[in-house]
Amino acid sequence: MHKITLHSKTVLVTGAAGFIGSNLVLELIKTESPINIIGIDNMNEYYDVSIKEWRLSEIDSCLAEHKNSTWTFIKGSIADKALIDEIFATHKPAIVVNLAAQAGVRYSITNPDVYIESNIIGFYNILEACRHSYDNGETGVEHLVYASSSSVYGSNKKVPYSTDDKVDNPVSLYAATKKSNELLAHSYSKLYNIPSTGLRFFTVYGPAGRPDMAYFGFTNKLLAGDTIQIFNYGNCKRDFTYVDDIVEGVKRVMQGAPEKITGEDGLPLPPYAVYNIGNSNPENLLDFVDVLQQELIRAGVLPENYDFESHKKLVPMQPGDVPVTYADTSALEKDYGFKPNTSLREGLRRFAEWYKEFYHI
Repeated sequence: MHKITLHSKTVLVTGAAGFIGSNLVLELIKTESPINIIGIDNMNEYYDVSIKEWRLSEIDSCLAEHKNSTWTFIKGSIADKALIDEIFATHKPAIVVNLAAQAGVRYSITNPDVYIESNIIGFYNILEACRHSYDNGETGVEHLVYASSSSVYGSNKKVPYSTDDKVDNPVSLYAATKKSNELLAHSYSKLYNIPSTGLRFFTVYGPAGRPDMAYFGFTNKLLAGDTIQIFNYGNCKRDFTYVDDIVEGVKRVMQGAPEKITGEDGLPLPPYAVYNIGNSNPENLLDFVDVLQQELIRAGVLPENYDFESHKKLVPMQPGDVPVTYADTSALEKDYGFKPNTSLREGLRRFAEWYKEFYHI
């Protein structure tokens, strides 16, 4: 593994107003100053833009305390090739973290176009820009880190999911686009010697997360007095991973790029790797809802006497969903000495407290 220092480096973070992206930017400013961060995000309206704006305001507040770092935010899409090329030409990022993507399994069934645009065309633009960063003898990009997803495992029966498993049977377009990212990255790593690492994230949650995720949607519905639907009659298990653990994992991976090695044929072996980042502790959905409701009461989001039973409905599985996600994170532990460890209760407690404050409850 090739060690990379982040100090004084220029880092491009795509999806910088997103849940993981904004938290990564905050962490880098707090712990790796001086650092120069370029953020790009199209600020689309897939979910409440005010949450994205709040995340960006947190970055601005953090910068006030870390004045030796720089932060440049660009509103735009990674699917805009000319814009991406211009960013690379102007800023010459040493490390690229591609987190921009159209997220969500169910939304990919009703709105497939945006997945192709962002997750395929957008990622291709990033790869091309990385490739050309080496033109004319330039040092170029030292490491491309990009978001993949646990959804690439489809309905694999073998658990926990290992990066050694075959993942050729995606059950949603979203999953297929993420698998495509891994394939594209591999070919570019092989052809152009671009060190790249894909990270398969497992159900990321926490404060200021995505409102389309179950814990956030459940909270909104319970507060409005609506009924929450628990899929597969509650027989779903998810490997919930707290956002700070994800960010710590990403930061560590950024600093260790796959080694550039020449093969026996004299050609470069692709400097390419893929890791799972998950909690390795799948939680039953009904237990998860139970902890969530306790923490919402504790934070004062819901009243002590809230009647949860009358607001729960067990329903069948949704198309594109899988019954269980479970990460084998042994490779990440071995190579980077890191394993996520935030408990579900602690993570949901922080979410409930943020929710109360953000919505002025």
